[in-house]
Amino acid sequence: MPKLSKKGIDIPVSPIRKLAVFSEQAKARGVKVLHLNIGQPDIEAPREAIDAVKNSNLKLLPYGPSQGNFSYRKKLSKYYSKHKININAEDILITTGASEALTFVLNSICDAEDEIIIPEPFYANYNGFASASGVKVVPVASEFNNRFQLPSLENIDSKITPKTKAILLCNPSNPTGYVYSKLEIITLCELSIRKNIFLIVDEVYREFMHGDIEHYSVLRHPEGHQNTIMIDSVSKRYSLCGARVGCIVSKNKLLIQNLLKFAQLRLSPPTYALIASEAALDAPDSYLKKVISEYSKRRNVLIKALEEIPDVKVSHPMGAFYCMVKLPIDDAENFSKFLLTSFEDEGQTVMLAPATGFYSTPGYGINEVRVAFVLNEKKLLRATKIIRKGIKKYNKIYASPVV
Repeated sequence: MPKLSKKGIDIPVSPIRKLAVFSEQAKARGVKVLHLNIGQPDIEAPREAIDAVKNSNLKLLPYGPSQGNFSYRKKLSKYYSKHKININAEDILITTGASEALTFVLNSICDAEDEIIIPEPFYANYNGFASASGVKVVPVASEFNNRFQLPSLENIDSKITPKTKAILLCNPSNPTGYVYSKLEIITLCELSIRKNIFLIVDEVYREFMHGDIEHYSVLRHPEGHQNTIMIDSVSKRYSLCGARVGCIVSKNKLLIQNLLKFAQLRLSPPTYALIASEAALDAPDSYLKKVISEYSKRRNVLIKALEEIPDVKVSHPMGAFYCMVKLPIDDAENFSKFLLTSFEDEGQTVMLAPATGFYSTPGYGINEVRVAFVLNEKKLLRATKIIRKGIKKYNKIYASPVV
């Protein structure tokens, strides 16, 4: 048999989707699965986006510009200006989702065996993107008990080597919900300038802030334009996950020119998806206000219900729609699998995302899960009741609880 590539073999399996086969088997048995494992919004996309696709009278789907339509990039620059981010259409390159954006960036700034520093836990697919690009992830641990705030500057600085090409983070964070402060972002910008490396910030969840916290974009730092890269997407903001439209934004013109080479290799972003994404920007401000309010309500309901379960600990998220949860069990992956294969309550069960896949350091997050509050309040309350009963049965069968 021909050999597969080591690169392909070494790419980690997504912790968000690795248990999907057990979920499908549960559904085949007639069990309803409540999905708290994946950041798939259940809120309707803006009517403007859906109608734009429905009303399109295209007779064919032609190739578009590799960097994305100018009209869309121009509209995006106006959108960013509302968030005090002053950029031009030429600073934006449209990608097939934020996933492609990160892959393009890593391949544009890194050679094989180069390193990127990421505070962990982090979005699990960062591991996969890095592995596929031949890049080594260097984790720096943030702490559950400190709401996963930025590790000390000394700790991050100590990880920088001649192989280091960038620091990467998500703000607000997936999976923790932590929001990096203006001071933290400025500190990292100054460090990247001093060390002559890039600072890449995934700002997909920019709008999803809980309370009076203000989001500070990496692109607002006045002196970091050659070092800073912002990643963005319409997936969560406008419930357009399936559109697969993202973008890379940077004032580093040489970087944008290099990125364009990768964009040209895949020809162009998808036409109908761009139509929907551009039209979504015409949605009234009230659309996002209602969406943000809804997620904040769900956050509060979920945290209260989870904290009523004995020995469960929740790291309160400041943004996004995820939280990290410590469970009184020995192994979160085994427990998550148990819920899908061996447990149900009144014909229902829950799918969670085991947290070990959000860490790069072996053994971290062993009894933690990421929970996405993307279901309505009634379903979230039902899910927490199932989790409570599931923990009790799991520990009775398999092990004494680990707290």
